[in-house]
Amino acid sequence: MRMFSLTLLLTLLSTCGPATGTSEKAGVPVAGISDPWLNPEGRTIATRFPPPPGFQRVAYQPHEFGGFLQNQPLKPHGTPVKLYNGDLKPNQYAHAAVLDVDVEARDLQQCADAVMRLRAEYLYDARRYDEIHFNFVSGFRADYRRWRAGERIRVQGNHADWKPGEGATPGYKVFRKYLTMVFSYAGTASLVHELRPKEITAIAAGDVLIRGGSPGHAVIVVDKATNTAGETVVLLAQSYMPAQNIHVLINPLATDGSPWHRVRDFGETIRTAEYTFYEGALRAW
Repeated sequence: MRMFSLTLLLTLLSTCGPATGTSEKAGVPVAGISDPWLNPEGRTIATRFPPPPGFQRVAYQPHEFGGFLQNQPLKPHGTPVKLYNGDLKPNQYAHAAVLDVDVEARDLQQCADAVMRLRAEYLYDARRYDEIHFNFVSGFRADYRRWRAGERIRVQGNHADWKPGEGATPGYKVFRKYLTMVFSYAGTASLVHELRPKEITAIAAGDVLIRGGSPGHAVIVVDKATNTAGETVVLLAQSYMPAQNIHVLINPLATDGSPWHRVRDFGETIRTAEYTFYEGALRAW
């Protein structure tokens, strides 16, 4: 299927913006095996990162999006973040772990795409196929239900529509082709309108910090813990531009390199390791 370069370029520009508040260091992750917030032998988000002292992890059920995210498999501790072409990301100090989620050998799975990938994979695993749909920047709604039934999307300039296919096409391989199409024509500018605003005090795993536009950025909440004093901490994950491994972010305000972000620090600005969001950025599915 032909991809029209102008539309694709505009879509990619709307996905991820330049890093803000980025560490200029480059090399290896700051996390060490002696860090109290780290279990280097843990193979999932929940087992790699113990909650801070006095906090207890929220027990999401496996069938919930939060549970799906907590149980995301991780690459071995110390794994660097790589770009879609195999090169090392210049800044290796922004991440605490790398998710064991593949990246195609093309510059597509950027920030909003990583968020959509995790959401779509969750719904696919749960066989909730009819709930998988995303909008293109143009406003076109790409329903996986129709793709699975065999239809295909035809793009001409800034216009997209459905065309007949050759019959039903279930299966994971074809599902991934659907996601490639979505990543090509969707981005932060479209995703921000698919999510509903949410108060930061109600933050939960699966929620998204997002700034839509050209450029914009998005990170996803992948875990949450609370204490008896009513405080909340969360873990955040992202991809970026160019497309790269999805990774759990360190907290730039933590002196020990911890990835746990204290929600009480989220005010008019919300600092993450490579981007600063502003009040009102939290949204939910």
